[in-house]
Amino acid sequence: MSMFGDGLDAAVQKAFTRPAPKSAGAQMRYLVKQLKGTKAVAQLLRVSQRTVERYVKDQLKKPRPDLAARLEREVKARWQPQIRAKAREMAANTGGIVIDTRARLGYTAPIGSTDQDRIRHLTVALPPRYAARLFDAQQHGASDQELREIAAQALKEVYFQDSGRRAGSLEEVRFTDIEHLEFDL
Repeated sequence: MSMFGDGLDAAVQKAFTRPAPKSAGAQMRYLVKQLKGTKAVAQLLRVSQRTVERYVKDQLKKPRPDLAARLEREVKARWQPQIRAKAREMAANTGGIVIDTRARLGYTAPIGSTDQDRIRHLTVALPPRYAARLFDAQQHGASDQELREIAAQALKEVYFQDSGRRAGSLEEVRFTDIEHLEFDL
């Protein structure tokens, strides 16, 4: 996925009420139950159907690193969908989302202002409407660049313009060279 998409997923996963299955056998059994068969799981994970059956019966216990990563990613993507939806809805309607980033931020402004890009470490609470835009864009398959633009617009309004109290002539915020990015609900 992407840096922004993974960050949003990680924020939502913090709302889980139970931990996702850890062992390969438990993960395979969960996927078989969700996808209603070993053949579908085998196609999803790009392994043979017999391999899936062996993991389900605990005949195999240690998957290859690439298979383990795919298995964990697919389980987490399907784990507790109602809790995930509730967390997204709460962030989009009442709570908002917190972005913690260390990146190069700058802006375009009228001549005479100091709009030089520089590395900044920001932890900013974004209003619910930006959480809603980020989650909606992510669910509709937005690219990392589109999610970055939404986050840049949010930082422009909340951090640089202080919700309309300053820098009213600010035109565009540049959000590049991201060293660290984390979201929290």
